[in-house]
Amino acid sequence: MSLAIVYSRAAAGITAPLVSVEIHISNGLPALSIVGLAETEVRESKERVRSAIINSNFDFPARRITINLAPADLPKQGGRFDLAIALGILHASGQLEAPELADYEFSGELALTGQLRSIRGALPIAIAAHQARRQLILPAENAAEASLIQDARQYSAQHLLEVCAHLNGTARLPARHGRPDNCQPLHTDDLAEVRAQHHARRALEIAAAGGHNLIMIGPPGTGKTMLAKRLPGILPDMSEDEALESAAVLSVSSQGFDPDLWRQRPFRSPHHTASAVALVGGGSQPRPGEISLAHHGILFLDELPEFERRVLEVLREPLESGYISISRAARQAEFPARFQLIAAMNPCPCGYLGDPAGRCHCSVEQVMRYRARISGPLLDRIDMHIEVPRLKHEHLHNSEPGENSASVRARVQAARQRQLQRCGKTNHTLSNKEIDTCCRLRPDDALLLESAIEKLGLSARAWHRIIKLARTIADLAGSEDIATPHLQEAIGYRRLDRPLRGRG
Repeated sequence: MSLAIVYSRAAAGITAPLVSVEIHISNGLPALSIVGLAETEVRESKERVRSAIINSNFDFPARRITINLAPADLPKQGGRFDLAIALGILHASGQLEAPELADYEFSGELALTGQLRSIRGALPIAIAAHQARRQLILPAENAAEASLIQDARQYSAQHLLEVCAHLNGTARLPARHGRPDNCQPLHTDDLAEVRAQHHARRALEIAAAGGHNLIMIGPPGTGKTMLAKRLPGILPDMSEDEALESAAVLSVSSQGFDPDLWRQRPFRSPHHTASAVALVGGGSQPRPGEISLAHHGILFLDELPEFERRVLEVLREPLESGYISISRAARQAEFPARFQLIAAMNPCPCGYLGDPAGRCHCSVEQVMRYRARISGPLLDRIDMHIEVPRLKHEHLHNSEPGENSASVRARVQAARQRQLQRCGKTNHTLSNKEIDTCCRLRPDDALLLESAIEKLGLSARAWHRIIKLARTIADLAGSEDIATPHLQEAIGYRRLDRPLRGRG
């Protein structure tokens, strides 16, 4: 009777809980059973493991083999346990010495030939193994992704035989290094290409500096999408923790993570036909949706009123909390979703409200129904509402190129640094208590804000968002205190809170 224990990792959201793969070989009729809440992919691993062991010139024990994946109440899916199961069988049957087996963790799917295939979620596995102070062996295709963890002890292999040789000490696997620490963001879209639209450029700079949500209203062809696509170029660099969190979400998603995009802020732009599940995530095996894939980046929703209302309503909770919890009958998963929402919409159904040529024939009722597709509670969570008007042709042709992204980004970086030194977070994420200490208003400015709130009929949430926006404007100006011009400008960015004017 022989027993072996090998360590591996399961998947739960963007975490990788430890799984002990226990292999017991005893006398009896030849059989192999897997217990421990294993999904179909895991139960099928016995056929892959059997063929991989035989094709690697080992003997598959003709005895009773029981494999337990502990803890038993943790769901396990995928082929990530193949390598650990194979090594456990070889060790329990005496074909693999591996005196340091307990110091390692293993993840990898086996081909019938013994080749190692890539797995999903290698980065969370690498993070967890490093925190547990164990060495990690995984497929070569996942090595670049896992090497993002600094000072981690990791090895990559292409075949089961290579792993066995490493554990026996006959041929050591090369340690993985080469983390792309100096990778710089690549932005091909420059803000200098946006001519005129000074008000929109200013709003974009403020949104970037404080992490504020922004909605742009204007006729077709005025540059709303063009502006949104240039926002990543003026955002500050990602911190170490932000980059790892964003990469971990992509690692567990169906699209996977490209190590060449290390430290690139994500920019997600789902089509308006996207479902609620596509936006927030879900499925029988929960996967992150667009809001999580945009974590520490930008979620751009073009033609906002064209999204189904129930789809837009699911954004309300993550906009406040910064995460999304997905509950299913069999399991639950939580994904981070701290994204910056940038939206664009037309002013009316035809798109030409207020056009001097008189192309718009929408009535006030039609315009109100169109804008009512965006609920008040959702609109209340968007800090800035700006108009992007149609420009005359002579303004487009005769205007000088605007300030480039590098110059704007330098001011944004400086403003963001002031926020981090003051409160350790961006202004957009300040709590109500932190607003009282970091965003104090002078008595006359407080009266000005009260008057504006009363006139526009704004909520307490809008009150706080205006104050936080004014704090960001003051940071861009290098001011220690919020001045009256800063507050006035912040109030001016609540365009959709004003009464509608249009055709009767």
